[in-house]
Amino acid sequence: MLHRGDLTDEQWERLRPLLPPQKPLGKGRPAKSHRQMINGMLWICRTGAPWRDLPPRYGKVQGVLLPLSTLAREWSVGTGLCYPAKRCRGRRAHRLATALCGFDDCSRPSARRWRKRGDPQQEALGRSQGGFSTKIHLRAEGEGKPLVFVLTPGQCGEAPQLQRLMEAGAVRPLMRPGRPRLRPRALAGDKAYTGVATRALLRRRHIRAVVPRRRNERSDGRHRFDRETYRKRNHVERLISRLKQFRRVATRYEKRAANYLAMLTLAAITLWF
Repeated sequence: MLHRGDLTDEQWERLRPLLPPQKPLGKGRPAKSHRQMINGMLWICRTGAPWRDLPPRYGKVQGVLLPLSTLAREWSVGTGLCYPAKRCRGRRAHRLATALCGFDDCSRPSARRWRKRGDPQQEALGRSQGGFSTKIHLRAEGEGKPLVFVLTPGQCGEAPQLQRLMEAGAVRPLMRPGRPRLRPRALAGDKAYTGVATRALLRRRHIRAVVPRRRNERSDGRHRFDRETYRKRNHVERLISRLKQFRRVATRYEKRAANYLAMLTLAAITLWF
């Protein structure tokens, strides 16, 4: 029986080739169905409920929590590249400008607990105007599909994280051989990503910068601001709204940054499929 929010048959057929093979029968303890396990992860990510409230139809809590912890360790390496974007030949990849944006996640765990059990800086937690929070830096392809996530403490700026966002997120070309494409034609971002260092970085990589300048920033006069391409930046704003429909993304319940990044990547996978 298909419950609300579970993977449909069409989505499962697209996702199944990217998963490891199911454990065959007669090889030790029977393995849980991959589809049942992923549906359990999606239920937790979508509802934001405690793990002990996982419905019995998804099996035991440890049978879903342990595989998610394994994925968290794998996805936390590097900048958290979205797995389907890395493996699939995306039909939307880099046809328009690449968009990026950063936003705050309202998360305020106890500072005393973090001093005892972990380093807030390493776990992407810091003090900002919104309190003890985490900032998500996001890069998406031209039609609003997520590619790269970077987690930083809430007080970190957007522009210094641009290089980390541009070093990952390669997409295979469509209908032709070749290496995965990492460099877009143009990059659109808001004023938080402007600056001399940002424009120099994009110029070295031969990427057209579609970023508005601040009032006190001088223009070199070589390139006009492309307003038509900048209008497409609304794709990333709508992407953020779709991601925040998952309660575990809109509010950070995980103490560890790797676990929160796993929830974020899991939500992004559903947007690709």
